[in-house]
Amino acid sequence: MELKKKNSIISKKVKKDFSHPKMVAIGFLFIISIGTILLSLPISSRAKESSSILNSLFTATSATCVTGLVVHDTYLHWSKFGQVVILMLIQIGGLGFMTIITMFSIVLKRKIGLKERSLLQESVNTMYIGGIVRLIKKVVLGTVIIELLGAILLSIRFIPKMGVQSGIFNSIFLSISA
Repeated sequence: MELKKKNSIISKKVKKDFSHPKMVAIGFLFIISIGTILLSLPISSRAKESSSILNSLFTATSATCVTGLVVHDTYLHWSKFGQVVILMLIQIGGLGFMTIITMFSIVLKRKIGLKERSLLQESVNTMYIGGIVRLIKKVVLGTVIIELLGAILLSIRFIPKMGVQSGIFNSIFLSISA
C-alpha cells in the first residue's frame, strides 16, 4: 500500500515537471536522435560506409531545425535512403512533430483531447485553443498543395534531363526542402 502511494506521488511529480515546452524540446531531441542514428548507418551514405556520429548529428539537427546547413553535399554524400531520412526530418521540423502526430491521430480517427490540444497550442504558438485542429488541417493541406505544385513544376524541367525516376525524386526533394 505504501509503495503504491509513493509511486503515485512520483508519477504526479514527473507529470508536473514535464511542461509543454519541455515536452516539445524532448520530442525534438527524440526526432534528432533517431535521425542521427539513421544517418550514421552505412545504408545512408553513397559509399556504404558509416558517417561519423558528429556529422550525422549536425545534419539531423540542421534538417530538423530547417536551417539548411550541411557538412557534406547532400546529393554526393547521402544515398537515396539518407536523402529520404533528411527529407523526413525537414518535413517533421518544418511542420512540427506535434502537427505530424495530430495528423496521424486524425487519419486513425482518434479523438484529440484537451491535453493534446493544449500541447498543440503551445507548439504552433497560438493564443487560442479553439479551432486548433482545424488550423492544423489547413496548415498541412496548404503545405501539401504548395509542395505538390513545386514538385510538378520542377519535374517538368527535371524529367527530360534526369529521367523519370530521378527527375521525380529530385523534384520532390527540392520542393520539400525549399
